[in-house]
Amino acid sequence: MNTPVTIIGAGLGGLTLARVLHVHGIPSEVYEAEASPTSRLQGGMLDIHDYNGQLALEAAGLMDEFRGIVLEGRQALRVLDRDGTVLFERGDDGTGGRPEAQRGDLRRMLLDSLPEDTVHWGRKVVGARTLGDGRHEVTFDDGSTVVAGLLVGADGAWSRVRPLLTDAVPEYSGTSIVETYLYDADTRHAAVAKTVGGGSMFGAGTTEGIGINAHRESGDTLHAYVELGKPLEWFDAIDFSDADAAKAGIAAEFGDWSPELTALITESDIAPIHRPAFTLPFGLRWERVPGVTLLGDAAHLALANGEGANLAMLDGAELGKALAARPDDVEAALAEYEHAMFVRCETPIEEDFLLESIFGEDVPEVLLNMFEERKG
Repeated sequence: MNTPVTIIGAGLGGLTLARVLHVHGIPSEVYEAEASPTSRLQGGMLDIHDYNGQLALEAAGLMDEFRGIVLEGRQALRVLDRDGTVLFERGDDGTGGRPEAQRGDLRRMLLDSLPEDTVHWGRKVVGARTLGDGRHEVTFDDGSTVVAGLLVGADGAWSRVRPLLTDAVPEYSGTSIVETYLYDADTRHAAVAKTVGGGSMFGAGTTEGIGINAHRESGDTLHAYVELGKPLEWFDAIDFSDADAAKAGIAAEFGDWSPELTALITESDIAPIHRPAFTLPFGLRWERVPGVTLLGDAAHLALANGEGANLAMLDGAELGKALAARPDDVEAALAEYEHAMFVRCETPIEEDFLLESIFGEDVPEVLLNMFEERKG
């Protein structure tokens, strides 16, 4: 390839693409809206799966570095009924296929693996247009532009590159996540810390569209994800700038749940953060447009199920490998990549496989029944 690949977005997918290209001697330039690598909290824990995310890291030549940032013990898992009854519990013996790491550590690992000037920070894209001959012009919020010989949209749910390929836009799924954080948990929130355990905890009452999940992160922090199936208007009525009022409003939906579980809401050390879940149409495809493609949430935004970051990284790795294999026929490489991505994203992970991946070979019958009930 004669010109650098232009990547919009320095998330895990875009950076994995840049790294795999670098491994194969192909230059890239990444443009990111954030002002710096540390300008924003990078989210919580991610379990990197042996059937997708780890394959991407192997292609990037970073498995040793990844093992160095894995948080030991975090594959421990427990599932609680809403009254606090333990339905399932498993420790972390180090043999599981879903090791956990902080999203911020993963991003830093990828950034450190790239030439220093690869990422251009503080470059917020506001639009892109086709120039012809496979070239595209990208416009930034300061009015400046760049022309890309090969443009990759790795810019997430609200991608500014996606309109070059499809008119599809994300729609609200009907479900939101509310995030809370409890700091110094073992000393300041001892009862809650004991309830969560050493790794991940799922509070899985059978009521559809409601749940309380939590991770034990680094630094003695509990990070909770409260699931609520409510319209956006319901959340609009909650003043999230008033921490106490927001906690009370969210916790009221869990009135019959164990106080050790609802304390993940009421004892939060920050104001709850509302994260509405948007999705793109399932099975979204587009006709091949010369010189541009998408990866990760820009291509296949879906409900959070533990696969999003893993799939974005795998997209980045597979695209990088396709371009490296066909450096003199970029369009063939893009077509090959997109076809495989479409098939991958239209093939849902079988529920039995997913349950076994999470819980092990002997999934308790009570859990199977619970998942069936939640499916309605």
